[in-house]
Amino acid sequence: MEPLKIIEKYYDTQSEAYHILISHSRRVADKALSIAEAHPEMYPDTTFIEEAAMLHDIGIIFCNAPDIDCHGTYEYICHGYLGADLLRKEGYPRHALVCERHTGTGISLQMIKENHLPLPHKDYLPVSPEERLICFADKFFSKTKPDKEKSISKIQKSLSRYGEETVLRFNDWCKLFLVQ
Repeated sequence: MEPLKIIEKYYDTQSEAYHILISHSRRVADKALSIAEAHPEMYPDTTFIEEAAMLHDIGIIFCNAPDIDCHGTYEYICHGYLGADLLRKEGYPRHALVCERHTGTGISLQMIKENHLPLPHKDYLPVSPEERLICFADKFFSKTKPDKEKSISKIQKSLSRYGEETVLRFNDWCKLFLVQ
């Protein structure tokens, strides 16, 4: 599978959105692969990690996020499930799960209902080690400031807006993935 070929099918390669997506996704993939290499005991599927990390945000094109050159009609929080739908149509159901489960530290059905989020009602929590790893790596990079890796404390502060559950999940991943 060539993630770039799939991305180029939906994005104008000359657009800012394409360059932002590729830059961000490459940083996430590199971080995820670095963590995976530090944890051979987890038997990570590094080919899948690289492919899925490159595709995890493919759904941003459908969202209204002009600051990253995306001019769709959906709210940004929808990019995960929209990207998942796209990847399922392309024949990549396992990669689609990463798309729909990477937002925040995952989004529970309870969070959707309590916050009236514009998402189909189901759990969007990362399940497999690879899903968790890509979701974790994604938290370190923003699309608007792609060259600066966020600190753990900055990520924790940002996640705290979404409730204690998200911060606790991130903290558990820090213990799991970061070499002490």
